[in-house]
Amino acid sequence: MANYWNIPGVPHKGWEYETIIDLREEGEEYETCMMCGKEEIRYVHILSHDEVAETYRVGCVCAEKMTGDYVNPKERQRQLENKAKRKENWKYKDWKQSQKGNDYYKFEEHLLVIFRDKKTNKFKYTIDGNFGLNSYQYLSEAKEAIFNKIEEMKEHGDW
Repeated sequence: MANYWNIPGVPHKGWEYETIIDLREEGEEYETCMMCGKEEIRYVHILSHDEVAETYRVGCVCAEKMTGDYVNPKERQRQLENKAKRKENWKYKDWKQSQKGNDYYKFEEHLLVIFRDKKTNKFKYTIDGNFGLNSYQYLSEAKEAIFNKIEEMKEHGDW
């Protein structure tokens, strides 16, 4: 891939930060930075510019240079890296089984329960008695869904 830092007409400054994504959440491993051509970036910073039609998907260092912000891209990436570590560790939590056969876990003063829906035989969950909206084929999917819901609630200050 080309190194756009060396191509005339591609703006180097004035880029706006859109978002950051973890490619593993998207089912991918790595991609190449659109600006410098560095391979194997997992955390992709998505930037836009008034003079460029498409968004650029870049690594942290290029995001810092392009936006002129040497604090926030690194902090956003650190937060996403920490979330990925929490999600990986979540798989190893010591869930217990109730007398009814439901999996449950007490987490930060909250009661998480996973049960099988009698009609569909799929897994569902509750957090403090509040039911999740979806059903899951596998127990591991329901546990991941609870993790994602907790993260969402924390982001919105509802946890």
